[in-house]
Amino acid sequence: MTGDITVAVAGATGAVGRAMTAILEERDFPLKRLVPLASARSAGTMIRFRGQDVPVQVLEDYDFSTTQLALFSAGGSVSARFAPIAAQAGCVVVDNTSEFRQHDEVPLVVAEVNPHALADYRKRNIVANPNCSTMQLMVALAPIHRAAGIERINIATYQSVSGAGQQGIDELREQTIQLAAGESVTPRKFGDQIAYNVVPHIDSFQDNGYTREEMKLVWETRKILEDPNIGVNPTAVRVPVFYGHAEAVHLETRDPIDLEAVRRLLSEAPGVVLMDSREAGGYPTPATHADGTDPVFVGRIRRDLTHPKGIDMWVVSDNVRKGAALNSVQLAELLVKSHL
Repeated sequence: MTGDITVAVAGATGAVGRAMTAILEERDFPLKRLVPLASARSAGTMIRFRGQDVPVQVLEDYDFSTTQLALFSAGGSVSARFAPIAAQAGCVVVDNTSEFRQHDEVPLVVAEVNPHALADYRKRNIVANPNCSTMQLMVALAPIHRAAGIERINIATYQSVSGAGQQGIDELREQTIQLAAGESVTPRKFGDQIAYNVVPHIDSFQDNGYTREEMKLVWETRKILEDPNIGVNPTAVRVPVFYGHAEAVHLETRDPIDLEAVRRLLSEAPGVVLMDSREAGGYPTPATHADGTDPVFVGRIRRDLTHPKGIDMWVVSDNVRKGAALNSVQLAELLVKSHL
C-alpha cells in the first residue's frame, strides 16, 4: 500500500493539524492524496502541501471509506463522534486527543517506546497518541526503565501556553503587551494571569485534589510502560512560554544504576538528545532548543541527595511537534510499514 494511500487530517486548520501536515511533507510520507478536514466555518481554506493549495473539506460530510489513514486533532468531543465513524468505514485513526487513551482495546503508543503495541489497532481501528507531557517523559525514561526498572517518579511540569491551543498563545501575547503598557489584564483561557506568572492549574480538578492533566501522567505512564505498579506523583504548571514543555523529573529505580550508565543509555536512545554539561548553557531550554525541533532533550542529570537509587533530570521538548504532531506521523509511518 506504500505510496498509494489517502491520508485525512481532522483539525487541519489548528496548530497541531498544521504541524501534522507540515511534518507529513517534511518526512516525505508515502501518500497519494492529502485531505484536510475541519468544521464548516473553515471549509474552503487552503492548506499548502507539496507545492499545491489543498482545500479544507467539512469533516461532518466526509466519507472515510475512501481513506486509509486519518490523523485526528480536533478536540475530544470531535474524536468521540467521528473517529468511530472513520474506523467503522475501514480507515485507521491515529487520535491525538484524550478520548481513547484509557480504553483497554485502544493501544497508547510512543513511537520510540512501545511500537509493538500498534498491532492491537485492529481491535477498534484506532490508535491513541499520548498527552504531550507524557510523551516526552516516556522517550526519556523508557531506556532507564528497561535497564533498571522505575519504582517511582516525582515530576513537576512547566508547560507552555501552546498546550492550550491558539487561544493560549493569543492570551500570553496580549497580556504581555498590556502589562508592558501598564494596563490591567483579564484572564480568559487560564485561571489566572499567565504573562509574567506561573499557574499551577492545567485542566479540571479531580476529587483527589490533582488536576486531570496531572492524572494523565499517572494513567498514561503505567499503560505505555506496561507496569501498573510505577508510582507517579505529578504537579503540572502552566508557564509564560509559547512553545516547549519542560519537566523536572526525580525518579527512583528498582535496581541500582550509575549515572554514567544513565548517560550512555540516553545518548543511545532514539529520539533523545543529551545535553548535560555542567556549565552555563549546558542544558536544554524550551525557547532555545525545543521550539520548532523534534528531539526530546535531557540534561541536569544528577544523583538524588535523599535516595540511594534516586536520579534527577531535566526533560524538554516541543509539545506541538514531538508532543503531538510528530508522534502521530511516526505512528502512521509504522502502521504503513508493518501493519496496513
